[in-house]
Amino acid sequence: MAEFYLRVVASDRVFYKGTCEIVIVPGLDGEWAFMAHHDNMIVAVSPGQLRFKRPDGTWETAIVGSGFAQAANNRVTVIVDTAERPEEIDEVRAREALARAKEELRQKQSIQEYRISQATLARAMSRLKGRRDGTINI
Repeated sequence: MAEFYLRVVASDRVFYKGTCEIVIVPGLDGEWAFMAHHDNMIVAVSPGQLRFKRPDGTWETAIVGSGFAQAANNRVTVIVDTAERPEEIDEVRAREALARAKEELRQKQSIQEYRISQATLARAMSRLKGRRDGTINI
């Protein structure tokens, strides 16, 4: 299978840079898959599970936050606010964040605060799901 260059950048680190055969990113309206020589495009990334296949055939998984992915010139760049491996997620902290986000949504808030609470809730839910499902092999 043909390869292309992938770079996954989080706000605190470069999560991955190297070649891969396919990358699947969570989008606002479903998952997007990018392969070698994909058409140029930019898509919004929503919190969820990003997966990519290395040239040796192994699959890597990352739990990512919001951001965007750009495909251009046989390269895919994914820029997200957070990117973690499933084994890096502290399940207790993720459950606490989920409970806090649910409580914040119950309170009267401005529209901006409500959107932030929704984003926090989505991130906590994707982290917990990723931690639970992190051992899945494709």
